[in-house]
Amino acid sequence: MDDAHEDEPAATTADTRSALLDRARRTSTPVRKTFVQAPSQRAVRRQDRRGPLAAFVKNRDLRALQAYLLIIGATSNGDGQDGWSTTHPLKVWARAFGASETAEPSSASSATTKILTRLSERKLITRARSGRERKIRITLLREDGTGHAYDRPDGNAAPDRFLQLPHKYWTAGWCDKLKLPGLAMLLVALAERPGFELPTEKMPQWYGWSADTAERGFTELLEHGILTKHRYRRTAALSPEGYSYVNSYRLLPPFAVTPGTEPAKIER
Repeated sequence: MDDAHEDEPAATTADTRSALLDRARRTSTPVRKTFVQAPSQRAVRRQDRRGPLAAFVKNRDLRALQAYLLIIGATSNGDGQDGWSTTHPLKVWARAFGASETAEPSSASSATTKILTRLSERKLITRARSGRERKIRITLLREDGTGHAYDRPDGNAAPDRFLQLPHKYWTAGWCDKLKLPGLAMLLVALAERPGFELPTEKMPQWYGWSADTAERGFTELLEHGILTKHRYRRTAALSPEGYSYVNSYRLLPPFAVTPGTEPAKIER
């Protein structure tokens, strides 16, 4: 009887991402809404409310944005021995970030190092070498880019309110389907309540990117069938016609979640 085992294939990017997220024992990732938009200061008029997300959009940095969201997903449980840190070899991070899919190992490692440098410079993480194997230890900082130590958001005060990014963004392939405008507007929509209204001309002041980028992002979400748009007429007594048109938006599964609620835990 031949009991020899056949060689198995090397882990893929999808395999590695799933393994990282499985360790969090959650079905979604909590992300403070301050990453998307700063809280309103009612005493300040015409305030710039952009959050750290705006820098990713402005610099067209989809890879670093996805890397950051994955790091939060892998680390924000905080129940392990590493707390708010996660430690893996650089090649594992490179594979998780998708950097090794089309590049040689040395180039993938270099690209990953640059991604982590950008996240560190934006005060979203810290990184350090760990152990004899010189693994990369990544530690979360608060999502608002202040550089303050990370703690689990509880949703009570404005700085601690959060959105939930379902892990199906990764496991169902949405990470490969959505471009940067689509992902940015998905995060905006996840931070809002169902049926939200958002005049895109306010995007530069409220979120830090153009109305055109917002429209392209909405179009992506609509074309992929994960967002609905309802256009209706609203009374406007001081307009020439006496009414104006307003769009309301609502996310559909798998992204139809309530912001600011505790992500469901996976029972083991």
